[in-house]
Amino acid sequence: MARIIDGKVLAAQRRARVAAGVAEFCARNGRAPGLEVVLVGDDPASAVYTRNKEKAAAEVGIRGVLHRLPDTTSEAWLVDFVASLNANPAIDGILVQLPLPRGIDVNRIIDAILPSKDVDGFHPMNAGMLSVGREGLVPCTPRGCMALLDAHLEAVGEGLDLGGKHAVVIGRSNIVGKPLGQLLLARNATVTMAHSRTRDLPAVCRTADILVAAVGRAAMVRADWLKPGAIVLDVGINRTADGKLCGDVDSEAAMAVAGALTPVPGGVGPMTIAMLLENTLLAASRRVG
Repeated sequence: MARIIDGKVLAAQRRARVAAGVAEFCARNGRAPGLEVVLVGDDPASAVYTRNKEKAAAEVGIRGVLHRLPDTTSEAWLVDFVASLNANPAIDGILVQLPLPRGIDVNRIIDAILPSKDVDGFHPMNAGMLSVGREGLVPCTPRGCMALLDAHLEAVGEGLDLGGKHAVVIGRSNIVGKPLGQLLLARNATVTMAHSRTRDLPAVCRTADILVAAVGRAAMVRADWLKPGAIVLDVGINRTADGKLCGDVDSEAAMAVAGALTPVPGGVGPMTIAMLLENTLLAASRRVG
């Protein structure tokens, strides 16, 4: 039976550490770190995510502000608005919630955010820093995955060096798959990036000591895709026909094969927000020296 890697417990621990760090930052600088979240349009899921981020920021003492903009907002206006946030010295982190309405070039908006305030870690400069192993801001979900992996390895008494381990990442997005592959490589894992055009994907997955599912397809990864004892990080968040949340892995069946598994909900999701808070404190601390 697989060991459950509990994201709620680990996220609570990390958030407590952020709260302590925020208190120290306030004492040294006379202000709280500032996080500005921008929501354009009325996408229901995005509205929930941004409210959760605003609430989480407040709980650890970060000054979180949520800007709700109509879906009629133009690309040019949004670029100018981001520029105004860049210029405000009291703002340390800027997050523009994705997806954006049609007609707005996502890349242009991401490029407009100062890399030093890009707490999502999506700016090309931060992506480049990660790829060459230099210090930048790392995307929150991949950071959360690595924290969960480390927590499991520590709990079972294994070392954090992943040399000799084969990691398979299903999904090649700029948000999760690619940066997570870079993080695993930096820890000496041998990494295979798999995707929709990978030939015989189940066979590839069966070679994985660490399997990351980040494709957005409910229960796509079956138990017979898994190597016995594999560590499975399920990044997917999907809704079934009856409205229940589920991941990209058939978790019920996978429990009998995997060595460890992140649940959905309660696995990677809570860690993503915890990492956003850590990135905001990190960005603020770097900005003030």
